[in-house]
Amino acid sequence: MTSKIPVTEIDPATDSPNKNNKPESVDLYASRKKIYVKEVKGFFQKIRKVSLWALMGMYFLFCWVSVDGQPLIYFNLPDREFNLFTATFYPQDFILLSGMLIVAAFGLFFITALFGRIWCGYTCPQTVWTFIFMWVEERIEGSRNKRIKLDKSPNSAEKVTKKSLKHGIWLLIAFATGLTFVGYFYPVRDLSLDLFTFQANGWAYFWVSFFTIATYMNAGWLREQVCLYMCPYARFQSVMFDSDTRTVAYDFNRGEPRGGRKKSASKEELGLGDCIDCGMCVQVCPTGIDIRDGLQYECIGCALCIDACDDVMEKMNYPKGLIRYATENELEGRPSKLLRPRTFGYGAVLVLMVTAMVFTIMTRVPAQMEVLRDRGALYGMTGQGLIENSYTVKLTNKAEVPQTFELKVSGLDTIAILDNEPVRVPSGESRTRPTVVVVAPEAIEQSNNAIQFRAVSQQDKTLVLENESRFVGPDR
Repeated sequence: MTSKIPVTEIDPATDSPNKNNKPESVDLYASRKKIYVKEVKGFFQKIRKVSLWALMGMYFLFCWVSVDGQPLIYFNLPDREFNLFTATFYPQDFILLSGMLIVAAFGLFFITALFGRIWCGYTCPQTVWTFIFMWVEERIEGSRNKRIKLDKSPNSAEKVTKKSLKHGIWLLIAFATGLTFVGYFYPVRDLSLDLFTFQANGWAYFWVSFFTIATYMNAGWLREQVCLYMCPYARFQSVMFDSDTRTVAYDFNRGEPRGGRKKSASKEELGLGDCIDCGMCVQVCPTGIDIRDGLQYECIGCALCIDACDDVMEKMNYPKGLIRYATENELEGRPSKLLRPRTFGYGAVLVLMVTAMVFTIMTRVPAQMEVLRDRGALYGMTGQGLIENSYTVKLTNKAEVPQTFELKVSGLDTIAILDNEPVRVPSGESRTRPTVVVVAPEAIEQSNNAIQFRAVSQQDKTLVLENESRFVGPDR
């Protein structure tokens, strides 16, 4: 939708409207123009192909892989279990999720400070799926010029066939994407069978349909619009950039003045730079920008323009690198620094968080005990004249096998637990045990005493849980 407003020029001498000028119209909004991306091959596209196959392979295969009967990655929300690479985590391990998010954030900040939006260009899911959809489009509808011609041509049997085939394959890829995503939350083998036999619940159909439509729209129709208007990263990336950030850049000093010429012509005699103004860098850009206009927030660092320009430079017998990964300082002839306060800070926090995460996982105890003292009464007396305190002991088993725990208590002479039966806790579950601790009056020297609860696993004697609490008695 296009909206226009009239603009009247102001006479600078009188600060009043210039009546000799007619009002002009200025576009506030412009409808989207479809971008036809030209296919290009080169060094950086080979890197992207490897990353694309690796990421897609992991995404589509990991939900099918099982180790010792446990899925490699599975988020079991109803049972509140999360299987990640043979390890099982529970809601009590939520702090690990926070740590992983912090590591991911600072990893992104660190890479961005060094190499700009390289994440967007090679590993972002939006980029990966968009490039797959563009590859399908190229194979069915042909090259860039053929696609432009096909879209402008009137409807025909050939056009309808090609368009239908393209969108059909897009929908199949999108459906596989949605099915796989839901398969990380719903056993994928059961999900596949239940979907096609109409035995799955309504939520399974909803989420598979939701992610199918979302993938189809984002990668097939919206494409660069997601990067430009929906992704917040495009807006705050400049905060992490500085003059030493290596980004996709056009060497203005070498390329200007630009102009067309024959291969046999001398650029020195013509007074031209290396840029022959062929427009290839614009034709291959998935966001439709001209990198020669300088760094722009729309650039996702995909390096398509680098490979296209290098191919042209090679044909012209010019040195490659007119468009390349470079820093602002490098382009202006100043030295560039890899390590600087910004990158050192991001890197230090990243290393610290990764170390903390590894340490936490390596020292993670496969069980947990909580002891809560009954605050409804200070203490009581038994029929044998012993002082008693009531507690609630909660045991959580994070191990893959059931555990049976024996409860013990220490810290005062003659201290003991009444009715002390072993507590059996199934894998991934919690059990609560009301517990009464008794002490002989002569063993108490003060009204508030520190005691320690210990839970020892019968299956693994090295698994010992400890928790401190308080025992209250009469004031002597």
